[in-house]
Amino acid sequence: MAKRGKRTLLKISGEALAGDERFGIDPSTLSKVAAQIRIAHEASPQIGIVVGAGNIFRGAVVSRDGQGMDRVSADYAGMLATIINSLALQDALEKAGLDVCIQSALNVVEVAEPFVCRRAVAHLEAGRVVIFAGGTGSPYFTTDTAAALRAVEIGADVLLMAKNKVDGVYEANPRKEPGARRFETLSYNEALDRRLGVVDAAALALCRDCNLPIIVFDLMAPGGIVRAIRGERIGTLVADTETALAETRLSS
Repeated sequence: MAKRGKRTLLKISGEALAGDERFGIDPSTLSKVAAQIRIAHEASPQIGIVVGAGNIFRGAVVSRDGQGMDRVSADYAGMLATIINSLALQDALEKAGLDVCIQSALNVVEVAEPFVCRRAVAHLEAGRVVIFAGGTGSPYFTTDTAAALRAVEIGADVLLMAKNKVDGVYEANPRKEPGARRFETLSYNEALDRRLGVVDAAALALCRDCNLPIIVFDLMAPGGIVRAIRGERIGTLVADTETALAETRLSS
């Protein structure tokens, strides 16, 4: 589906860390994710990770329609929530036997290094997993965009978007329309034009401009992370693959 890359950026849905609960971090789910990453690290020893915060706080939702928090304050709260998830993931990965470093776009020196791209690359080249916390450090940007930005900055070969119970990009919301079909491959422009919503538009545009392939898949699919890294057919590949007959690339 995509060539195996030397360096990978993995974006993990915060919602997925809650497991069957609607809120918080489920220790069993966190351990399963860490075990997957441990195996994936053997296939791709340079892995960067961005974790969402949907299991704790969503700034855009809390500030929706001007009835809640100020949007800027809400977005900063969401960035802080990504740091909480990053600390939990660091602990789980270290228990799985990996060497892990957190770099944050927000200044929290007691628990994380400041984000410095050259230092992050040095950590990756030394075999450490680097978790990028704090989003982009600026409001109005999602963690999808943060993942795309960090992937481009560190020179990743592929961006893996591990979603919560979503096994790819569909022509419509499969939870609302059970007959919706899933794309096997999709171009950046098609994804943007169709406004499919699984990946943030700003993230898609950045990946398009930098020709960085994206694989969208279900985080909890058996061996999903390592399968995606190895280039096996899983989820949806979003890349520079324009075609006039997009419908022919829909899976049944």
